[in-house]
Amino acid sequence: MTRHPFDLTGKTAVVTGSSRGIGEAIAAGLIHAGATVVALQRGPLSQKLVTLAREAGAQLTHIPVDMAREASVAEAIEKTLTIHDVDILVNNAGTQIRHNATDFPLSDFDAVMNINTRAVFQLCQGFAPGMIERRYGKIINLASLLTFQGGVRVPAYAASKGAVGQLTKALCNEWAHRGINVNAIAPGYFSTEMNDALVADDERRDQISARIPAGRWGAPEDIAGSVVFLASDASNYVHGTVLPIDGGWLAR
Repeated sequence: MTRHPFDLTGKTAVVTGSSRGIGEAIAAGLIHAGATVVALQRGPLSQKLVTLAREAGAQLTHIPVDMAREASVAEAIEKTLTIHDVDILVNNAGTQIRHNATDFPLSDFDAVMNINTRAVFQLCQGFAPGMIERRYGKIINLASLLTFQGGVRVPAYAASKGAVGQLTKALCNEWAHRGINVNAIAPGYFSTEMNDALVADDERRDQISARIPAGRWGAPEDIAGSVVFLASDASNYVHGTVLPIDGGWLAR
């Protein structure tokens, strides 16, 4: 029987920040597709994912990590590789801090860059050698609309996500011919905890909502299918792309 191109049975996926929101939905989508999931995150496993994995007969492993600390990320990579060969890496974990640019503390700027960009590179760098050796790997980075646009009161986040887009392309250029697909997805405006401040601002929320052609903010589940596609053999000739999942925002 020919294997379905979206079937991830036998593949192991590392997902960072899967305790809630978009990361939880991504991990659930990968479990539904048949993958073993290793959750790299500070907090405990989501009960939803634990239940889903049990019902699906899938393996779900939690490895604690503090994405802000280089040593912690290195330790998490090492622990993961003692348990599994990693076929898929989803760099989902990220942070957001809002200030007016004139008042933005450099310590906050560094905190955002360390988690959103440096840790992403460290994880790619740590898991890529095994993928290169096996000539197979799928790396999916979480970019943002602010990979393309500047945003308001979020200079560090915009800088970090712009860097993720360029990092994705740079790693594609080095690793595509070595069997690794490096791509990114760029979520638009999603109803998640990271956007609580926007949702609470009636004027800004209404401005954003009016511009989305789909007529609604995204739900975390709207991301999962795109990640499964980029993690699967269906995307074997997709390299270096940043795919917006934005309800049409960039088309407006």
